[in-house]
Amino acid sequence: MRATLKSLALSCALGASLASAQTCPTRASWPTDEWPVNLVDATARAAPIKALEDFAFTLVGTDAERKGFRTDGLVIIKNGVLVYERYGRGHDATKRHISWSVAKSFSSALVGIAVREGALTLDDSICKHLPEYEGTAQCAITVKDAITFGTALGWQEEYENASYQVSSVIAMLYGAGHRDQLKHILTHKLVAEPGKRWSYSTGDAELASALAKRALAKAHGKDVFWKLLFEPIGMKRVVFEEDVLGTPLGGSMVFATPREFAKFGFLFMNDGCWNGARIMPEGWVASSVTPSDVFTATAPDTEDTPSGYSWWLNKASPARNKPKPWADLPDDTYAALGHWGQRIIVVPSEDLVVVRTGDDREGSIDVNELTKLSLAVTR
Repeated sequence: MRATLKSLALSCALGASLASAQTCPTRASWPTDEWPVNLVDATARAAPIKALEDFAFTLVGTDAERKGFRTDGLVIIKNGVLVYERYGRGHDATKRHISWSVAKSFSSALVGIAVREGALTLDDSICKHLPEYEGTAQCAITVKDAITFGTALGWQEEYENASYQVSSVIAMLYGAGHRDQLKHILTHKLVAEPGKRWSYSTGDAELASALAKRALAKAHGKDVFWKLLFEPIGMKRVVFEEDVLGTPLGGSMVFATPREFAKFGFLFMNDGCWNGARIMPEGWVASSVTPSDVFTATAPDTEDTPSGYSWWLNKASPARNKPKPWADLPDDTYAALGHWGQRIIVVPSEDLVVVRTGDDREGSIDVNELTKLSLAVTR
């Protein structure tokens, strides 16, 4: 009888696995170990390559002056193949680069993995997974609020031009809140009803990564992000910083090579699947790249680029009288964007992923122009 039950269980598990695989896109190859490389013909594509490199790699003044666009790495993936790659300013394919706010898109993806695992739901109160905050007003915040910038915490998103007394971010990463960053985030008081106020927040994204870790570590241990995301897609060199108490710094502090960042974009372009295995739940990517309800209803008029689950979207907002932000790009384009010009840009209709790392101190490189020029190289 035991053998029969065991065989039945194995058959059911195999059937579920095959059903899952059938919902996933197929590819000629998957870059788990390395990207297949077939660089564009530098002679045949000389003019579009020059236009791209003049835009992305031409320094203004000396490097020490920190003017203009200061590209450290640029990788283009077309049809699952690395077709263009260049580095600058002492960087190369082996060197990790800080993600800054590109990390926010990783955090929402990790929440998605926790949903797939049944470890949490988007409607959960954050206090279900952070019981030490039970009984506080912050328990009104849901997991979904954390990945859509909808917590309504009174967060001040200021950067290097503000002191840590003003900037919630600087205080968290480098000031009084750096040792216990989760406490620093949740010390901020609610200024509205959660889910009813959109406000861009590094604190929200770090809270999301903390929720994902708490929920997943119970079954998978403290290295769960590597077990369920980074190792399956071959991000072998990734670093995900934590504070001294083990809270992942999911608002800004993921480090990886440009080729590895491209694997994350490729995962999303393939509906959260990798080599027949579903990493994120079915439908998660579609929801991630749809403008969130809280953004559509409450984002300030100054915010031109819609956001979903911590991704930025090339969607028009008729209700807000806003055109799509990247006029020359396909409507299905979306991106993970970070301070000083970090970019993971995904264009599913073109089977294209563009990764750019940099150090732009005078305004970050334009997504529309960078992607338009990258498309010209691949065409």
